[in-house]
Amino acid sequence: MEILWVLMAVVMLGFVLLPVLRRRRGMIEQVPPGHPDAADPADYGFVRQEELDIRMPGPDQDLLDVLDLVQRTQDYRAASQLLAGTEATGELRWQRVQAFAGAASLELSQRPGGVSESPGGQWLRVWRSEQPKDAGGAAIHAEFLVQQAWRTATPGTDSFRIIMEEAKAACGEAALLAPGDPIPYIVELSVARGLAYPRAEFEQLWLKILDRAPAHMGAHLAALHYWCEKWHGSRELAMSFAEAAAARAPQGSLLAAMPLFAVFEHLPEVNLVSGFYQSETVTKAMHGALHAVHSARADDPMLAHVRHLLVFFLVRGERWQEAMNQLIHIDGHVGALPWTLSPDPAAEFAVYRALAVAGYEANGGSPATLPH
Repeated sequence: MEILWVLMAVVMLGFVLLPVLRRRRGMIEQVPPGHPDAADPADYGFVRQEELDIRMPGPDQDLLDVLDLVQRTQDYRAASQLLAGTEATGELRWQRVQAFAGAASLELSQRPGGVSESPGGQWLRVWRSEQPKDAGGAAIHAEFLVQQAWRTATPGTDSFRIIMEEAKAACGEAALLAPGDPIPYIVELSVARGLAYPRAEFEQLWLKILDRAPAHMGAHLAALHYWCEKWHGSRELAMSFAEAAAARAPQGSLLAAMPLFAVFEHLPEVNLVSGFYQSETVTKAMHGALHAVHSARADDPMLAHVRHLLVFFLVRGERWQEAMNQLIHIDGHVGALPWTLSPDPAAEFAVYRALAVAGYEANGGSPATLPH
């Protein structure tokens, strides 16, 4: 059992030792067959690391099909139709706006354009030119500008501020095209963080969102960043915001998981206390998230986001069975926190998955005993 205990100890040392974990993770698979440590994620039907989809937290085949079509043909119309048929105040529309904007931004970074070729993301420019009154295209354009600011400039610089000011104007235009749509205001939450809105101005923006979509999980996650210590708030303000959201969460809402996200945003960079992830604060936040997951609709677009974060905390808290219970629902897609913070999200996810399998089997679990 030596390898397993070494791996467990390394996990509790924190992110600083994750490169060590990556070097050692193969050891789980290299022990002789039949050895107690011969824990292989493939035995559970889990997807191979190189096949993990890093684009989204969970499946959305309609989005993938449309993205593929738009990028192959540079024709925006399928994207316009998909958004028009997506509930305006729902989580899915916000995720799709982010995905389309992200695709256009990534295309532009890969093909900035020149004398002999058009720039990437040209389909979005054409969309805005041909359909200036299309609310979906306007929202995507605003989010595209926000992502461009974070991708290409450094906060606090003139270039960053200029792009963010343009994004702010685009948010205003999108809001005028669809007065009841919360998405332009959700996009502006990132602008508010980047441009350091005064708290009174930020709270006015937040009230506009609450008026339109009071239980919108994506909006709450975007607002949480503003209140975090590393931006314009503090650990206490962020936790207060998250706990207030959880307290007013309607039945079946994933807002009850907000405190876990607040804890994650304030994790110490290096934590050498093995019991931290079993502490009262972390345990309470995990239990809130587990309750939210159990109560949520199976088709809630935000469910995968919560499950991914739970895997991170459950593995670090050595709660192997519960970690495995989450993995069977999310395996295959890794486009969510905390994996997306890594330069290699698939590898990061695979480390935690291998640890969960090893811990589960060390405590008597097997593929036959894991409920699906």
